[in-house]
Amino acid sequence: MANLTVSRHFVQAALTGAQKQGLDTDGMLKQAGISPDLVKIDMARVNSTQYSRLMQVIWTEMADEFMGLGPRRCRNGTFATMCALVIDCPTLEAVYQRAFQFSALFEPAACMRLEDDGDTARLVTVIEGAFEDPKYFLRESLLVIWHRLGSWLIGQPVELSGASFSYPRPAHGEEYRHIFHCPLTFDAPDTALTFDRRFLTAPVIRDRPEMHQFLKTSPADLLSRPDESNTFTGRIRTLIGRDFTKSLPDFERIAADLHTSPQTLRRRLKQENTSFQEIKDLLRRDLAIYFLGRQDLPVNEIAHRVGFTEPSTFHRAFKKWTGVTPGAYREGDRGETT
Repeated sequence: MANLTVSRHFVQAALTGAQKQGLDTDGMLKQAGISPDLVKIDMARVNSTQYSRLMQVIWTEMADEFMGLGPRRCRNGTFATMCALVIDCPTLEAVYQRAFQFSALFEPAACMRLEDDGDTARLVTVIEGAFEDPKYFLRESLLVIWHRLGSWLIGQPVELSGASFSYPRPAHGEEYRHIFHCPLTFDAPDTALTFDRRFLTAPVIRDRPEMHQFLKTSPADLLSRPDESNTFTGRIRTLIGRDFTKSLPDFERIAADLHTSPQTLRRRLKQENTSFQEIKDLLRRDLAIYFLGRQDLPVNEIAHRVGFTEPSTFHRAFKKWTGVTPGAYREGDRGETT
């Protein structure tokens, strides 16, 4: 079961370049198993599997890993070649240095540059030349892919202490809280990720067979399925599980299971820009969206499965999450909206 969902904004943003080139974006959505009607719903979300498929469709159809948003075309296979070059690096620092050296061979460059002041490390976005990225999707993708690739290579998430963006907070800025799990700064001098330099000395633990398997679905999976295993958000989602028909563990029990105090856990969740209640609500939302994609399940049964004793309460909550009722959402998923 896909237990994470992706905002409709990122679906539309990913298609910006294809739409500008006059390509059949509805056809791309259908290839990914996404109804074009669903994307018309303002607060709609798709599951991570659908989003991953969409990214692969876009790259294949456009033959451009920059999706028509960069200062030049990035031929398919460029990311895989970069991965083949960095897999033999001894540490994360060497990975980022070699990845930058490779990416800088192409002009104009669109990549991330590592900066290190002795205590703090930064990955800074470098995009040269003219480019059109009105929804900031290329810049967001560079941040996410380079960060999560590094995390995968060393076998642990690189914990971010900050994320800065050289543009005003966008309308979809709320989504950033759940992508970066760290303090956010907009209208900054540059677009960058900041983290403790101790991660730079972490050894690369992956080998070539693992990289071969990894590249079957990446970088699409890096954008759609973040590794939250080392965040408190992800660990709490795991502890809560997917069965909301039973009583959920309370906050004190969760804190005990994580071997921390409730006060410390609240502070850590605040640092990750979330709360225990929000984690539960978003998990319910994602599960409800998943179940609505199963046409055999009545809406009242879905309400029960995601922990609502009254269907009317579920309807109100779902409309708050997505802007529409469960029935209207299901119609959009079927492609039955007018």
